[in-house]
Amino acid sequence: MLAIKTTPTLADRIDQQVFNAIYSRALVYNTCWEDPAVDRLALNLTPDDTLLVITSAGCNVLDYALTAPKRIHAVDANPRQNALLELKLAGIRRLDHADFFAVFGHGYHPEFSDLYRDVLRTELSPAALAFWDRRAVWFGNPNGSFYFHGLSGIVARLFHGYLKVRPRLAASVRELLETSTLDDQRHVYDTRVQPLIWTPSVNWTLSRQLTMSLLGVPHPQRKEVQAQHAQGVAGFVREAIEYVFRQLPISTNYFWSVYLRGRYTESCCPEYLKPDNFAALKAGLVDRIVPHTATVTEFLRSTDESISRFVLLDHMDWMSSYHPDALEEEWLAILARATVNARIIFRSAHAAPTYLERIEIGASRSRLRERLEFHPALARELSLLDRVHTYAGFHIADMRT
Repeated sequence: MLAIKTTPTLADRIDQQVFNAIYSRALVYNTCWEDPAVDRLALNLTPDDTLLVITSAGCNVLDYALTAPKRIHAVDANPRQNALLELKLAGIRRLDHADFFAVFGHGYHPEFSDLYRDVLRTELSPAALAFWDRRAVWFGNPNGSFYFHGLSGIVARLFHGYLKVRPRLAASVRELLETSTLDDQRHVYDTRVQPLIWTPSVNWTLSRQLTMSLLGVPHPQRKEVQAQHAQGVAGFVREAIEYVFRQLPISTNYFWSVYLRGRYTESCCPEYLKPDNFAALKAGLVDRIVPHTATVTEFLRSTDESISRFVLLDHMDWMSSYHPDALEEEWLAILARATVNARIIFRSAHAAPTYLERIEIGASRSRLRERLEFHPALARELSLLDRVHTYAGFHIADMRT
């Protein structure tokens, strides 16, 4: 049986209760924090593929749709994440590119309240209406941005406030964002940003579970990171950031730049925000996306459709600790609905998550690894290209025939 490795301490339980309380009431992710360019290389999508993708903020769902697969089922147990995807789908169907980019590129449109009331509301489900009727103001603040809302947006807003009281660091970050070559970028980071940013207060803040909860990182993932890195969570985050800003060009890294700027730019943004891609989605690709507010297991048990590609993000980290039986049920459902050549990708806070060794499937109690063929060399190769770089583990597996 898959079992919890250790009994949570009182502090562990409090940390998890804080995360649960925050997660159950909020939009956690206002933008996706997984690199779809890496995912596309791993998935090798074709027009015959049907995908199950955990929705998150919907950015990557729209990115995969640009490859014109047969269908994408966007599944998320958090209705607020699907509400965000629904708003993006409505915007693609009903707005022109300039208005759409103002809303989801800049995170601000001066007439959003009118657009929402007169154009977008009719496209939304009752659950999405209930959410956005109270939060349309997120897109209408000339001094703010949608990307300063939601849990991850709170952290971005706090960092922008921090930069206001650290003008030298703020100037250095602006200079970093304006570099045009990797050599210049590395020089600015090493000489202007790095000496100023890693203060004891920043390290302390990054090590708090409240900070991690706001970023959508539950307690089990933080514990995994602490167990792997000698300098704990702050050391891991610093290592990830230094790789990103020293080894990968910031000019195309819209993941980090949106939180540093508070908005996307025309040249540094997700693929769905670019004019030609927006037009392709509006022309029909958007209609291949079907949102579902459900767990992965609930959705798979409710459909007769076979799935050839699964994008499972990192949710198994916390399920393995707190809901191990449900994780076994989820894998049973995945295996039951997967095609013979199905490919599955997921991420983890651990390079080699132990739940992969512990999960046993069905009445025969066969090991999960006996049913899957993993591709660690390809995963390591692609991880080097990952512009987010905050997961220790990236995993690619095929169904064994």
